[in-house]
Amino acid sequence: MKSTPGKKKLQVWLPLLFSIVMVIGMVFGYKLRDNTNTARNLFDFKQKRSPLQEVFDLVTLKYVDTVNTDTLGNDAIQDMLSKLDPHSSFIPARHLEAVNEDLQGNFQGIGIEFQIFADTVNVVSVLDGGPSEKAGLLVGDKFLKVGDTTVAGKISSDGIRKLLRGPAGSQVAVQILRKNEKKNFTIQRGTIPLPSLDAGYMITNSTGYIRLSKFAGTTFVEFMKALEALQAKGMQSLVLDLRGNGGGILNEAIEMADEFLSGDKLIVYTEGSHVPRQDFRAKRKGLFESGKLILLLDESSASASEVLAGALQDWDRASIVGRRSFGKGLVQEQYDLSDGSALRLTVARYYTPLGRSIQKPYDQGIEAYDNDLVNRYQHGELVNADSSLKAPHGKEYTTPDGKKVYGGGGITPDYFVSADTAAIGAATAFYRTNVMSNFTYHYYVANMDKLSVYKDAQSFARDFNWSAADWDSFIGAARKDSIPTFGLSTKDKQFLQQRLKALLARYRWRNEGYYSVVNMDDKTVAVALSKIK
Repeated sequence: MKSTPGKKKLQVWLPLLFSIVMVIGMVFGYKLRDNTNTARNLFDFKQKRSPLQEVFDLVTLKYVDTVNTDTLGNDAIQDMLSKLDPHSSFIPARHLEAVNEDLQGNFQGIGIEFQIFADTVNVVSVLDGGPSEKAGLLVGDKFLKVGDTTVAGKISSDGIRKLLRGPAGSQVAVQILRKNEKKNFTIQRGTIPLPSLDAGYMITNSTGYIRLSKFAGTTFVEFMKALEALQAKGMQSLVLDLRGNGGGILNEAIEMADEFLSGDKLIVYTEGSHVPRQDFRAKRKGLFESGKLILLLDESSASASEVLAGALQDWDRASIVGRRSFGKGLVQEQYDLSDGSALRLTVARYYTPLGRSIQKPYDQGIEAYDNDLVNRYQHGELVNADSSLKAPHGKEYTTPDGKKVYGGGGITPDYFVSADTAAIGAATAFYRTNVMSNFTYHYYVANMDKLSVYKDAQSFARDFNWSAADWDSFIGAARKDSIPTFGLSTKDKQFLQQRLKALLARYRWRNEGYYSVVNMDDKTVAVALSKIK
């Protein structure tokens, strides 16, 4: 075949093209080798160990006595984190499952609540529609056996919990005592919710009440169901109770804020030295963008609770009633470690829409930080409005309506309500034993038929009253537990009777029953309702 002029030109240039390709390949090869060596140096800890690792290895190999290396390593990590901030923490592997359960909002088990009275495990609540209800367990049942293990007698709460829990779908055989008759059941374990929503009901004809205990993975869904149910009952105003809510998952609070704020209003932004600013805004039409809204806060309301409160206060969307919140403005991310433990590391601060950081100072050390609430009490801040107003504040900001708000040290309420410390008084001794829960549980089991006439928690809260004979019986039980009952004031007696009534309601209607009773005499709730009027 004859060669063409084009092919002759290609043959002339081909050696040069091969040479260029080889040179380029060598350059990329050296670059790739350098990058590979760099990556290897970053992760090859054998080349250069830190002094911490060297000391740990020497202690493990040479120390005179046998040491628990897990405990030693965990303590070293905790000590290192204590030099950072109060909320970076190490979670040992044995505790991680329980911690994650609380945040994810469920666990795997049989769906009961139990309490140990006189060394006997008693069923005090059965989850509606849960595995135990389906199997036939009732409030008042007493556990005799779980599997082949006899539990009647001395057993700890952790011990019975380990026996009852297990993977969803697995089965556990139990023997219980019901009214002096032994009964056997086989229960198929399932996924059991850990609700964030303690209560959601109409506290007046036009005002709804919702109480949240935490922000877990299911909180927003629970909140939306309650909100829609209350709106269907004619709710026009809402009291959202975040007292005692220590926070949790930030996104759950952001999603909730979106239901109250219109347009694309800024809800919160986060920023850290290694984390660029990230804005979180309202992005949809909310279910409750208008209508009066009151938030209840106290000194235990923290983190995600403060995110929600800060956003609504900055936009003049809600009035805050109660006491200054905890003051946690740091964001943690959780990193799972190779041994099954986890590290929760503070990676950013969060800021309210006006730019407020509400993180209280921690430069005086962890102990001073932990004692902050004690100091607030000792300085009168929890019981005196003037002391609360004089509490240390950070930079001043102005809301769109002209209201003054502050950064640093928590969310300051618009309306202060003192802590009800006087109500406890001489009644404190009753909380040191199980006498209150013991009395109400046995009263409930003995009077189920009598209590069944109440159709809901609200009617029970309104109409049930302890008789003189009931009170005498309780005082007798307290004296058997060596609790001093002399010198109880009228206020002490009223406080104790209300708490006993709330505990009784809880056996029938769970937490909603408890708060339906307690809220009837709650000063903070009363102030909230007055502001709505």
